[in-house]
Amino acid sequence: MGVEFYEAATAIPPGIISGNVKVISNVVESVGLDVVNVIDEPTAAASVLGITDGAVVDVGGGTTGISILKDGKVIFTADEPTGGTHMTLVLAGSLGCSFEEAERIKKDPKQEMLVFPVVKPVIEKMAAIVARFIEGYDVDVIYVVGGACSFKKFESVFEKETGVKTIKPKEPLLVTPLGIAMNCNKQ
Repeated sequence: MGVEFYEAATAIPPGIISGNVKVISNVVESVGLDVVNVIDEPTAAASVLGITDGAVVDVGGGTTGISILKDGKVIFTADEPTGGTHMTLVLAGSLGCSFEEAERIKKDPKQEMLVFPVVKPVIEKMAAIVARFIEGYDVDVIYVVGGACSFKKFESVFEKETGVKTIKPKEPLLVTPLGIAMNCNKQ
């Protein structure tokens, strides 16, 4: 690109301990960049989507993170160890193939009719976790982002399980990385 970078933002799963935040910053600094901001992943996504109220659920490879926002402020964050990797493990077991082969099949849009019924229970589990976290909060809308929510019917499963309107942006995989980049400002 012909552009040199000196500063960077990074993101963390919500609710991790402060020592882990420093570890993540150290990784970025190890390549010669100054970390100017650390933001949790669902909050980064919320900044892209312009969300001030609701819940943002970032379904990543290993975890599902949630941030609840009220009047533009984060009032709750949590992260649970279930995500796309768990879908792949279930798919590999069901198909009797390697993890790598199951991951390839899972990511192939042409295989969605085969894959989705197999991974749907994992998605229902994620939705049950989110439902538990939003209990007691005034959440009218859930926004799902992250590569693991790319299935066409993902948000309908979430909506059915949580009873809360669920929206998925057009390119859910790109929302959080874009939010990290947008938040590369000194705090």
